[in-house]
Amino acid sequence: MKLGAVIPVYNHGDAVGAVVQAIRARGLPVLLVDDGSEPRCAAVLDQLAQEADVHLQRLPVNQGKGGAVMAGLRAAQRLGWTHALQIDADGQHDAADIPTFAAAAAAAPDHFICGCPLYDESVPKARLYGRYATHVWVWINTLSLAVRDSMCGFRVYPLARVVPLIDRVSIGRRMDFDVEVAVRLVWLGVPVTNVPTRVRYPSDGVSHFRALQDNLLISWMHTRLFFGMLARLPLLLWRKVA
Repeated sequence: MKLGAVIPVYNHGDAVGAVVQAIRARGLPVLLVDDGSEPRCAAVLDQLAQEADVHLQRLPVNQGKGGAVMAGLRAAQRLGWTHALQIDADGQHDAADIPTFAAAAAAAPDHFICGCPLYDESVPKARLYGRYATHVWVWINTLSLAVRDSMCGFRVYPLARVVPLIDRVSIGRRMDFDVEVAVRLVWLGVPVTNVPTRVRYPSDGVSHFRALQDNLLISWMHTRLFFGMLARLPLLLWRKVA
């Protein structure tokens, strides 16, 4: 197994350096995906990319978080990595938990390793309560409780399973990506390991979640996935009884 970290970055120049430092301190290579950041952040990324085992992929136009992650997953495979740890650039994820994620991936290399957040008092209450609606829809759309929190962006993908999926299927390119790719991996029969992890909001005060637009995107995604579940209903039910 060759594991590296993929970090989608959009104007998180004040926080991303500490995230990279924390990941490198735990021995992982890093792939930064510049999702059309402003010049000041782009300059920070250029400087970070001078460090050993820090790679930079630059997207000329902002693609959204999902678009940046998918570009990073494809690039990670080209780098020879077998697994990619997705982690946010804003410092909300606790890098001290990286060894736990890495160990879980090493123990079950065919599994999708999904973070299950343990929040502190910094989490916005509206965001916290809103997550539960998505949890219920994911459980409905997978007919399982396999994914305990599909919105957590701290996770490890087996690239041999996820890259063919994103190449074959059109998946949401913005804040709907994390949820949709998790559901589709379950549909493919990829086993899931959930890892509790501490989450705080965010260290640099920058959030790109758009309350109206992203909630509409997520609602439309749940609708599409529901009908996708209906089409796969016999297979999903067969797995439960087989």
